[in-house]
Amino acid sequence: MNTETTPSPAAVPGAGQTPVVEAKDLVAGYLPGVNILNGCSLTAYPGEMIGIIGPNGAGKSTLLKAMFGLVKVHSGTVHLGERDITNMAANQLVQMGVGFVPQSNNVFPSLSIQENLRMGLFLRPKKLRERLDAMWDLFPNLHDRKDRSAGALSGGERQSLAMARALMMEPSVLLLDEPSAGLSPVRQDETFIRTRQINKTGVCVVMVEQNARRCLQVCDRGYVLDQGRDAYTGGGRELANDPKVIELYLGTLAKEVGKE
Repeated sequence: MNTETTPSPAAVPGAGQTPVVEAKDLVAGYLPGVNILNGCSLTAYPGEMIGIIGPNGAGKSTLLKAMFGLVKVHSGTVHLGERDITNMAANQLVQMGVGFVPQSNNVFPSLSIQENLRMGLFLRPKKLRERLDAMWDLFPNLHDRKDRSAGALSGGERQSLAMARALMMEPSVLLLDEPSAGLSPVRQDETFIRTRQINKTGVCVVMVEQNARRCLQVCDRGYVLDQGRDAYTGGGRELANDPKVIELYLGTLAKEVGKE
């Protein structure tokens, strides 16, 4: 695969430091002998916001799940800082500072907003008030509805709640699986703005997105996946304006999204 679009070191926030999270040469899949990832790699440095795009079936969500211990890694490694976390259980990774927000089923609909957030910090109850206050500051719309059932929230509000709950444990890296999926254009823009705000608090963000152009516009760097491998990597805006990426991927992705 091509990796012709590559940012200069100066364009990479945190370059030269130990990566927050790094996946290297991952071969992974849901069934024995059936791999979705075929040598995929990703590096995220402190302060970065990384976008992962690609056609349907490219392995985007599988990459996040493999990094979070939800898909078996058959070969390759995942590191959190200098620690090897390959195939480590998801509950252990949460305690170590990895947050993950799946695309669906990411809140407890029968619980209130505040109860959902409490569930996000059940391992550190002594910090509950401090972390709740931090989430109310970051998501003021949730504070106004804190006693409301999560099942009664709009799609955008649910996504905010899911992200807030993942942030309760103060992760060093937040993995987001298609946070704008199913949202209106206005709510999508709000989600991207909110994600950037989270990133500015010091949390490294790695985001899979179906809104490819918007994702690349807001991310520091991007990875274009195809057939379980890195097809292109580079600065977000560089990739968004790269003629080859536009021709091979962005046009196709726009058509795919339009059909949904």
